[in-house]
Amino acid sequence: MSDLGALLRKAREQRGLSLDDLQELTKIRKRYLEAIETGNYDILPGNFYVRAFVKNYSEAVGLDPDEVLRLYQHEVPASPVDQTVEPIPVRKPRRMKSQASEKFGKIGFNLLIWCFLFLIVFVVWYYAFSKDSGDTKKVDETPITDVSKKPEVTDNNINAGTSTAPIATPTPTPQEPTTVTFSSKVRKADKYDIGPAGVIHKVELKVTGGRNWIGVRAGSITGEKLFFENAEDGAVQSYDLTQPLHINVGRADLIEITVDGVLVPDGDRSTSKQLLLNPLLEEVEGGMESSIPETTEEQTQSQ
Repeated sequence: MSDLGALLRKAREQRGLSLDDLQELTKIRKRYLEAIETGNYDILPGNFYVRAFVKNYSEAVGLDPDEVLRLYQHEVPASPVDQTVEPIPVRKPRRMKSQASEKFGKIGFNLLIWCFLFLIVFVVWYYAFSKDSGDTKKVDETPITDVSKKPEVTDNNINAGTSTAPIATPTPTPQEPTTVTFSSKVRKADKYDIGPAGVIHKVELKVTGGRNWIGVRAGSITGEKLFFENAEDGAVQSYDLTQPLHINVGRADLIEITVDGVLVPDGDRSTSKQLLLNPLLEEVEGGMESSIPETTEEQTQSQ
């Protein structure tokens, strides 16, 4: 195995990616990825594809592709230099003006001037005529006012059963603030309980500072894939927290994870990070009921 292949394989394993996951992420065949890790570049189609595949591999595992190619340029075959041919500038042909074109140009210009003058005269006449006709017509504009009178309270109204008391409207109860509490460690993931219970919380993942790999699964690390690719700087992913959400990021310092605007602590380091956001279901005696049963967490940790 070459030094470059060992570096790429170590970065892939640190992010918990298999060759099948990397094949799905980079769209590079698995046997080419294995050839890059072992340094067997003869299997690849050509020198150009070697550099391109190494660059895509580095980006997928969170490494700087230009820095990797620079440090290991003695291992990566050089791509052929394309010869560029400078195009010969073509001179534009000179326009030949004829006497006929100049004559028609003068006629068209004069016609345009006369049309413009006629349009001005027509506009002045139209507004003058409409103003005179508008003065002869008188419109009776009587302001319409709506006067609402409060009903008078009399003995007859009381006897008739009418009531003038205002109807009381119920006041809404204020919603409890969102809480993010560290609960335990599930495998390599930090588990956070999200409260209050009975509320659908909004989870937002925002990439800041550079390109970053993000993996989001429903339920656990083996659950359904909701997002599994590199995200560009400024990209935002939002999810409704109706079930546990497993989040795996390539670099914790290039992402902000919030729940209803409350920041989830992720260590803010240039390393990978795994988190498990667990919404609380309802209140029980002595605490809150978790959406992940304790037996399941213990089985997951034992695995």
